[in-house]
Amino acid sequence: MKMVEAPDGHIGEGFFATSFEKVIGLARANSLWPLPFATSCCGIEFMATMASTYDLARFGAERPSFSPRQSDLLMVMGTIAKKMGPIVRQVYEQMAEPRWVIAVGACASSGGIFDTYSVLQGIDRVVPVDVYVPGCPPRPEQILEGILHIQELAKNEGLRRRNSPQYQALLESYNIK
Repeated sequence: MKMVEAPDGHIGEGFFATSFEKVIGLARANSLWPLPFATSCCGIEFMATMASTYDLARFGAERPSFSPRQSDLLMVMGTIAKKMGPIVRQVYEQMAEPRWVIAVGACASSGGIFDTYSVLQGIDRVVPVDVYVPGCPPRPEQILEGILHIQELAKNEGLRRRNSPQYQALLESYNIK
C-alpha cells in the first residue's frame, strides 16, 4: 500500500516541520468530495470509475455528495441544456470555497455533437472550469486522470489565492459574487 508523500519540510531527530499551507493542501487534495452532475452517458462512465475495478476511493474521493454545501468538486458530465445552465450555476454558487470544477466529456466541455439552439456549448459559459476531460464518453482512466489533476491543483493552491484580485475578477466575469 502506497502512502501519501510527505510535503517538503525539515526532518530532524524525532520531528518533522513544514508549512501550514502545505499540510492544508495535502489534506484538501486527498479528501475531495465530488458532486456528480451527470445527465448522459458520461455519468455511466463515472459510475464505472466509482466501482471496484477503478476504485476512485484510492484517491480520497470515495464519498460522492449530492448536496452542494457538502462538496468541493463539481463534476459536470454529459449534455447540459441551456435551461439547465442556471441550475449548474446555482449549484456552483452554493458550494463552499475552495471549489473546483471538472467538465467530463465532449458535451460538457464544448456541446459535443449537439450544435443546436437548446444545448449549452460548454459549461465554461456559466461557471469557471478547472479541468477538462475529453472523450465521448471518456474512459474511466481519463476521469481518474482528471481527478489527479484536480488533486495537484488542490495540493499546490495557496490559501489566499481565492482572495486574490485575479480570482475575484474571474468570478465577476461570470457574474458570480
